[in-house]
Amino acid sequence: MTTVPDTARDTASDSARTRRTAPVRLGERPLTPAEVVAVARHGATVEIADAAHERVAATRALIERLADDPQPHYGISTGFGALATTFIAPERRRQLQASLIRSHAAGTGAEVEREVVRALMLLRLQTLATGHTGVRPVVVDTYAAMLNAGITPVVREYGSLGCSGDLAPLSHVALAALGEGDVRDGSGELLPASLALAEAGIAPLVLEEKEGLALINGTDGMLGMLLLALHDLTVLLDTADVAAALSVESQLGTDAVFAADLMALRPQIGQADSAARLRALLAGSEITASHRDPAVCTRVQDAYSLRCTPQVHGAARDTHAHAALIAARELAAAVDNPVVTSDGRVESNGNFHGASVAYVLDFLAIAVADVASISERRTDRALDRTRSHGLPPFLADEVGVDSGLMIAQYAAAGIVSELKRLAVPASVDSIPSSAMQEDHVSMGWAAARKLRRGVDGLARVLAIEIVTGCRALELRAPLAPASATAAVRDLVRAAGVDGPGPDRFVSPNIETVTALVLAGEIACAAASATASEDARGGRR
Repeated sequence: MTTVPDTARDTASDSARTRRTAPVRLGERPLTPAEVVAVARHGATVEIADAAHERVAATRALIERLADDPQPHYGISTGFGALATTFIAPERRRQLQASLIRSHAAGTGAEVEREVVRALMLLRLQTLATGHTGVRPVVVDTYAAMLNAGITPVVREYGSLGCSGDLAPLSHVALAALGEGDVRDGSGELLPASLALAEAGIAPLVLEEKEGLALINGTDGMLGMLLLALHDLTVLLDTADVAAALSVESQLGTDAVFAADLMALRPQIGQADSAARLRALLAGSEITASHRDPAVCTRVQDAYSLRCTPQVHGAARDTHAHAALIAARELAAAVDNPVVTSDGRVESNGNFHGASVAYVLDFLAIAVADVASISERRTDRALDRTRSHGLPPFLADEVGVDSGLMIAQYAAAGIVSELKRLAVPASVDSIPSSAMQEDHVSMGWAAARKLRRGVDGLARVLAIEIVTGCRALELRAPLAPASATAAVRDLVRAAGVDGPGPDRFVSPNIETVTALVLAGEIACAAASATASEDARGGRR
């Protein structure tokens, strides 16, 4: 799968890089997800704790003693993978380390996004700083200096099987630290790594025993993408509730089905959370109140896409919570092979296998596809005059002459169809490599890459529902909407998105609202309005 550039996210990230945040300190405790996002997306710098330097120096002394041992030790005085039984003489070990990095930097395809590369660099640095990998302090300092200088190695789309670490992606980073390959500087300019390091005053690394493996044996790429996706989905799931509220309100749906006592009959945490948000978002709506009287509205119940919104959105929230738990555990890990234990042993292990991360990446892709699917169904209902309860066909101004938002729904449908394909798990696949030594792999990198595309698609589907819901809301005038949905409508209109009227160029409206969605401005506008309504005592 080739990643399509995400213009809205790239624009937001470019803007965010101009903000300076406090340095993120490594080596005292595991990183938090927010710290990873700060460094990866917003350009925060890093610093290494003194205690971490001391641990790294102590374990390096152990590695150097083992390097002098006539008995072979994997990764220190032997080859790698299927060549693990090959003893390497001391005078050839520097060449061994450099050869490992050069040969494993075998990625191909499109460049991976800057924020992903910075995330995997930071996460590898965190593991190096634990003192469990056996590298020298200079290796830790070099990676920190590259991050702080904004040097981003060029990493390619394909190359990782999600086992033995994200080998190819991490090797491209290590290659840049050696002064080889290509990088992008802080302004995004492509240049040779040797030149970028020289301009930043960073000496290229010359790797010693064990260090090559330590730089490439980790789940850092897939974990970094998981943390970025979790961050984005926190916003998107809140936004999905806002989009649903617009649809429920403008399509004359009932909010009675979201009642707390009904939710309590099925004690799912995410479901109750989503329902509570929907109640708050719809509080005070004249539109919703206008059809509560059975004499006015004879419908017994709404369609599933309206009525079951908390059940679907809530399941996605619970999935998000589970994935966040796995990510937090992985953030506390020191993944390498072999690893230096706390009591000074150097042991081979399988902690580099990415199954735990890969599973939740796939799980999230399923949730993303389903939240987008129910959103598109709500959009379609608003555009169908036989189901929208009085709205014009396709919300068009002059029916027949104008097509309204007909093709916007096509775009949502096309994205949802792709998201369903992307929801097919990558982690159920495996393919043997390294002469059958590495005979079961996680495909976690592939799971992460498709989830990133899924997150972008969900944002666009929600944007189309918001464009539709805001227009439909205005067509219910003179009845006033809820404070929260009115605030979203006002934000969308202030951004230059067209309301009801003759046909205009639709694509820019979708792109504008997509940017608002990804930046969290839609969710923030709704949250501010509900907080104000609650403070005034207006929430039911």
